[in-house]
Amino acid sequence: MEGEKRNDTSLSRKRSFTFGAYGGVDKFTCGEEASRPESVQDNILDILDSPVTESKPFLSTSSNQRDTELFEIIEKLQGSRIDEQRCEFPLPLKSQILTIGGDLPLILPSESGGYWIDPPLERLVDMSPSSSYSGSDPESYDIMERDGEAKIYHEFFRSRYHHSFTAVDPALGPLVLSVCLEEEENKIRVILRMRECSLHGVFSVSLFPNIPSAVELAKMLCDRVTVAKFDVVGYLKAPDLITAFDEHRVSPNFKFGILYQKEGQLTEEDILSNNTESEEFKEFLSVLGETVELQGFTRFRGGLDVCHGQTGSEAVYTSFHGREIMFHVATKLPFTEGDPQQLQRKRHIGNDIVALVYQEGQTPFLSDVIKSHFLHCFLVVRRIQRPEEEDKTVYQVSVTAREDVPPFGPVLPDPPVFTERSLLREFLLTKLINAEISCYKAQRFSRLELRTRSSLLESLQTELSTRSQCMMGDPSLSGLQSSEGVRGVSEGSGGFIENFKRAIRVRSHSFETLGVPRKVAVGASQRPKAEKDGESDKPPGALPHLSDSSGAAELKDQASPQEET
Repeated sequence: MEGEKRNDTSLSRKRSFTFGAYGGVDKFTCGEEASRPESVQDNILDILDSPVTESKPFLSTSSNQRDTELFEIIEKLQGSRIDEQRCEFPLPLKSQILTIGGDLPLILPSESGGYWIDPPLERLVDMSPSSSYSGSDPESYDIMERDGEAKIYHEFFRSRYHHSFTAVDPALGPLVLSVCLEEEENKIRVILRMRECSLHGVFSVSLFPNIPSAVELAKMLCDRVTVAKFDVVGYLKAPDLITAFDEHRVSPNFKFGILYQKEGQLTEEDILSNNTESEEFKEFLSVLGETVELQGFTRFRGGLDVCHGQTGSEAVYTSFHGREIMFHVATKLPFTEGDPQQLQRKRHIGNDIVALVYQEGQTPFLSDVIKSHFLHCFLVVRRIQRPEEEDKTVYQVSVTAREDVPPFGPVLPDPPVFTERSLLREFLLTKLINAEISCYKAQRFSRLELRTRSSLLESLQTELSTRSQCMMGDPSLSGLQSSEGVRGVSEGSGGFIENFKRAIRVRSHSFETLGVPRKVAVGASQRPKAEKDGESDKPPGALPHLSDSSGAAELKDQASPQEET
């Protein structure tokens, strides 16, 4: 009895677990879920928890075949699997779940919680073959910008005469200030770069009897600045370094995974082991982009091998509103006989941040079935048939993401179905891009981003200050000036900054990029492959803090070994 009570307690603790921040309340997805005493999702979880002996057959005899198929799925689910591959799998599905709208939903929630689903399961009750629907206007599909102010320096400062200054604040750390006088508009434009963020402001010159000092301008943007003076930047290549820092998060390239889920497939092994593609799946891939030969491919490759064929011979690629997108299609990546984990496939899809799941049949996708430290969001698409539209292809769409991922547009239509290929393509590609940008605000990635930005800013301030003193003839730095011409072209245009820029912009992250400390006693070649690819058994949690003693060499090693072009 005590053992059963302990299990019940641990199970309830699992359900209450969230990643914080957003708490699952989503203006796009949750609606009034928080105020409802009992939701369809809760009912589903109760059904999943109920013993088999308590289940009562309330399905009609016409559903016997579907009932039998579902129990075959349950038997397969309870069969042998690799326990270390993922978290504990939810309890077996019961036939009662078929009562929700007569069809299984595209996505089922994780029993341990931590994910939101759009549309919520309550809205599935309103789904019927005769439901009216209308898609949103594609012109209203706005693509999010990861950093809307990243190019202000490039647009407003580099083409004008301006000055930059550096300082180290006792409380705020390194500061880099840029000031530009726009005489034609009688304005002063200022950017203050700090560890947490960059502040931008425009002031009218008429407000001041005299041009304010650098310290005064900095305090106008942030009253926490306490430095008494700033040092002038006199390095000729300073604009290149500052631009590299400001735009280190900006990239026009994206990569997403595509999983193919057939009827009855509920485990990660089954989904990743699919080799054949149905005509319906091929048709769906053609909506997203074109199938290209990887050999000799010269556009954005998303970390795929374009020389030796080690990542397959084909991939799906597209360009979309000035952005390049490469899809990691599971069925097109190499298949390894005897490897149920299919690491050759998971090393790419498991290192993506967003993945798209194409379903054939009525088997739902479980939010946490794919174990990955990086995957934070899934878009699930199912091809459905409507009696009144037998000659049309209809796609139903649903979205799930971790609870600390904020909501993102475009909003799903009600009901979430699409009949036009062009509208479906516009919606999915916009949704995928916005999903990745929104995922960067999740706790795991935001901590990494803050730590990396702090290291970048410290490096920028140090290099600008050192180079400026060298330009002004500081005899103690004469050796630095003479060694500059020996450095390579790429290093001379940024050096340490460029290495960090590559680490941020490359999307195929290594496991170390998440901040997991590297074991000194174990070489890189000796580490388990799953751990290198972000697939270890350690549950995702708070990022460990890197000590201040970590040198530049260790930080540079965190860049992914794959360079995407």
